[in-house]
Amino acid sequence: MKIALLAGDGIGPEILREAVRILDVLRGEGLKIETEEALVGGAAYDAHGDPLPAKTLELVKQSDAVLFGAVGGPKYDTLARDKRPEKAILGLRKECDFFANLRPATVFPELADASTLKPEVVSGLDIMIVRELTGDIYFGQPRGVTGEKPNRVGFNTMHYTEPQIRRILHSGFRIAMARGRKLCSVDKMNVLETTQLWRDIAEEIAPEYPEVALSHMLVDNCAMQLVRNPRQFDVIVTGNMFGDILSDEASMLTGSIGMLPSASLDGNGKGLYEPIHGSAPDIAGQGKANPLAMILSMAMMFRYTFGNEEIAAGIEKAVRAALAQGLRTADIAAQGTRPASTAQMGAAVAASLQSH
Repeated sequence: MKIALLAGDGIGPEILREAVRILDVLRGEGLKIETEEALVGGAAYDAHGDPLPAKTLELVKQSDAVLFGAVGGPKYDTLARDKRPEKAILGLRKECDFFANLRPATVFPELADASTLKPEVVSGLDIMIVRELTGDIYFGQPRGVTGEKPNRVGFNTMHYTEPQIRRILHSGFRIAMARGRKLCSVDKMNVLETTQLWRDIAEEIAPEYPEVALSHMLVDNCAMQLVRNPRQFDVIVTGNMFGDILSDEASMLTGSIGMLPSASLDGNGKGLYEPIHGSAPDIAGQGKANPLAMILSMAMMFRYTFGNEEIAAGIEKAVRAALAQGLRTADIAAQGTRPASTAQMGAAVAASLQSH
C-alpha cells in the first residue's frame, strides 16, 4: 500500500501526525505500508509559489490513496484565486477524477449530548451523504461577471452530463447495498431541468438494484428533514452544490465538525481522505486540535480503497474506546473539564488499537 501524506496548513500537520501514529501500529502488526510526504496548499505556495506543485501531483497519481490534512489561512486570502491554497484540493479532484465524495454523519453514543439537537433525535444517527464533486454549478461554463456599475451581472451555469449523473448514482446505489439498502436521491426537479434529468436517470438505474429502496426528495425539504428527523435517512446521493450544503448541515447534527471524516473516490476506488474541518489557524501548533476526524478518514481509506473492513472497523472501535475512557479534546469537552491534547487523544487511540 502506497499512501501519499499531504499535511497542508494550520492544524493539518498535527492531526496527520496522529494518523501516522496509527499507521505505525499497523506496520508493527506486519502490514506493508509505504508512505511519502509532499507539500500542498499554503505550505506549497510558500516554498514553490504554487499550492499544487507538479511533484505533489505526481506523487498523488503514483499512490494508492492520499491522506490529506487541511489547507488555507488568512495570510493567503489576498492571493490571486489560482494561487490560493484551496485551489490545491480542487486541482486534485479534477486531475485525479475524484468524483464521489462520501461524507458520513455518525453520532457516537458517548457524544450524543454534544449535539445541539435533543439526544433522542440524534442518538444512533448514521447517515452517508454521497456528493458528486466534478460537475454542477461549480464547474459549469459560461461563468463570470459582466457589465459596469450599477448594472453588473453575475452568472454561473448548472451543468451535468448523463455519464456524470449515472456514475455518481451507481456509487450511491452500491454504498446503499452495503448499508441499510435505502437511497434518497436529492434534487430540485420542480424548477431545475438539470435535476429533472438527474431524477429521470435515477429511476432508469433503480431496476439494476432491486434490493435498494429508492426515494426522491427536493433539496429544501431534505434540509428541513435533516433537522426534523435525521434518522429516516441511510444514504443520500446528490449533486455538487446541494451536497456541499447538506453535508455541512448534517455534520453539525453530530455535535462537532472535528469528529467527521470524508473520502473522495475515483472510479477505481482510489481515494483522497480528509477531515471535513478546515485548517483552524487560530489553534495551530497549540496541541488543541481534534485528530479523530483524520483518524476516522484513515479508517474509511482501509474500507473503500484497500477493502479491509477488519482494519477499518478496528480503528473505529479504537476511537470509541478512547472516547469511552472519557478523553475529550477541547471541541467536544464539557465546560469546566480539562481537555486532552491532540497527542494524548492520538496516543489513546493507538494504544487501544494495539491492545485489541
